[in-house]
Amino acid sequence: MNDTSSISPAHHGANVIRIESAALAQMADALGDEFDAAATLLRDCKGRVVVSGMGKSGHIGNKIAATLASTGTPSFFVHPSEASHGDLGMITRDDVCLVLSNSGETAELHALLAYVARFDIPMIAITKKADSTLARQAEVALLLPQAEEACSVGMAPTTSTTCTLALGDALAVAVMRMRGFRKEDFHVFHPGGKLGAQFLRVGDIMHTGDAVPAVRAGDSMGDVLVEMSAKGLGVAAVLEDGKLLGVITDGDLRRNMDGLLDRDAGSTATKKPMTIAPSCLVEEAMALMSGNKVSALPVVDEDGTLAGVVHVHDCLRAGAR
Repeated sequence: MNDTSSISPAHHGANVIRIESAALAQMADALGDEFDAAATLLRDCKGRVVVSGMGKSGHIGNKIAATLASTGTPSFFVHPSEASHGDLGMITRDDVCLVLSNSGETAELHALLAYVARFDIPMIAITKKADSTLARQAEVALLLPQAEEACSVGMAPTTSTTCTLALGDALAVAVMRMRGFRKEDFHVFHPGGKLGAQFLRVGDIMHTGDAVPAVRAGDSMGDVLVEMSAKGLGVAAVLEDGKLLGVITDGDLRRNMDGLLDRDAGSTATKKPMTIAPSCLVEEAMALMSGNKVSALPVVDEDGTLAGVVHVHDCLRAGAR
């Protein structure tokens, strides 16, 4: 065993990244007609993209399937061993198979390859060996670069798995562009977390119907207090013929304590209040409330009709910051 104790871990780590990045650059330069054909197969797939692979290729395959699914290409992963125990029934003639194997000779894939051939299901292969069983059977074979693995003994899947993952990402993004996939479409498949919050609309989270604290201009302030207390949003919308005339906030109540119950809603309301449209992003609502130190906003349609109310807590629960 060679003594490398004098070499820092950072040096070894940097060397791994250099080896893998060189292989990625080599692969990028080699993309051409075969990649175009694979992307077209995925775009035109009438069913689902079925991804499969064994070992480290299987782990990469799971991620590729998830990326395809979240970017508008329905996809799922089938484990090769489970495939031969009934999961082959999940694959239909309308599907496209994307099969990953560095050697192209993975024994556990034999049942899957036989099934695909029997039912004439289109298959894309990602492999290093152009003359492998997998590459020969595939309708399109995408070849990984002839590059060394980045591990110290040259055997652990490192460079090959990085290239496979990158090629999967490249296919997913290429198909996104071919389909004209937009940010708004991404939110449909990814409503949760920070990414989902970036595309969430005010209309998706606002309070509507009976949950909206609303009064008429002629209502007494006693009625306003009851309505605000019942709805718990710290604000009441003052309406006239369904249109927003103004708002009354907790701050307005404090500023008008003297003779408050002798007034009506119309004379107490703040006229022409700050509003937001249902189509605006939740993050826009959050920024507007934070910048103006208010805790709720009336949500109005283009014609001034009240559509709902959004509270800062609604935005926070949705993931906006």
